[in-house]
Amino acid sequence: MAASDRLLVVIDPVARRTDGESVRIAKDVLSAGAATKVCLPEGPEEFARALIRRGARRPVVVGDDGALLRAVGLLHRQRELAGCGLSLVPVGGALALSRALGVPAGAVAAARTVLDGAERRLDLLVDDSDGVVLGALRIPSAAARPAAAPAPVPAGAPGEPEAHPWLRTCQSLVRTLASRPARPAPDPVRGPSRLRIEVDGVCVVDLDQPVEDVSVTPGAAGTGAEIEVRPVSVGAAAAPLRLTGHRLTVSGADFRYRADSVVSGPVRTRTWTVRESAWGLTLPAAR
Repeated sequence: MAASDRLLVVIDPVARRTDGESVRIAKDVLSAGAATKVCLPEGPEEFARALIRRGARRPVVVGDDGALLRAVGLLHRQRELAGCGLSLVPVGGALALSRALGVPAGAVAAARTVLDGAERRLDLLVDDSDGVVLGALRIPSAAARPAAAPAPVPAGAPGEPEAHPWLRTCQSLVRTLASRPARPAPDPVRGPSRLRIEVDGVCVVDLDQPVEDVSVTPGAAGTGAEIEVRPVSVGAAAAPLRLTGHRLTVSGADFRYRADSVVSGPVRTRTWTVRESAWGLTLPAAR
C-alpha cells in the first residue's frame, strides 16, 4: 500500500466538541477510502506528539483554522514541512482561512478531496521569530481611548439612615466634586502611526509618513508577497501603495500585528520572508 493511501487522522478536540457529527462523517468517508489511524489528542502537546510520530502516514487534520495553523507551525519548527504534505477537513467555527486557501466546505466534500485531490505547493511567510503566516498579515491602525473613571455615587441617598455630621461633610464634598464638568477625554491614541517599511531592502515608507494600515498576503507560488500600505490621508484621500516583494521589514514605534487569526506584539521591529512553495496542502484536483 502506498504511503499516500495510509492516513494519520488527527482530530482536534475543539472540532469534537463543536461538531461531533461532522467529525464522525469525515472519519467514515476517510476510513472507507484509505487505511486510517485515528488520533484523538486532548490538548496541544498530544496534538504535536501525534504529528511528530506520524511515520510514513500522510497527516490529515480535522479541525478549524487554528488547528491548521498549529500543524503548519509545528512542522515548520521541526524543519519537516517541505517533505510533509498536509490535508484538512475543516470542522469548527473559524474557517475563513481554509475557505481562502481553497479547501472545500463540508465534511463529505473535504474528506473526498483528501482521498482524490492533489497536493498543491504554497508560499509561506516566515518571520524572524519563526512564526508563520498562511493567509494574511495585517498591521492595523488601532484607536484606544482610556476608560473614563466611574462617576462617584454620593452616599446618603433617600431612604438611607441619617449619617453622622462628619460623614455628611464628606458627602457634601463628594457631591460638589461630582457636579463639576468632566474634563474632556483625551483624543484616541492611534498606532501604528509612524513606521519604517522596507521591501526587499528598499525603504518605501519612512517614519515621516504616518500609515493607517499595512496588509500582506502570499501571492501565487513563486511571485512573492502582495503588500499594500495605506498612508494616513490629510484632506483628500491618500492612494494606497501596492508592491510585490519577498522580504518585508517593519520597524518604528511599538506595534501589534495580526498573522492569520493570531494577534502578536507589541514589537519594535519584525521581518517577514517569503518561502516559496514551502508547504503542501491537498486541494481539489484540477479538471
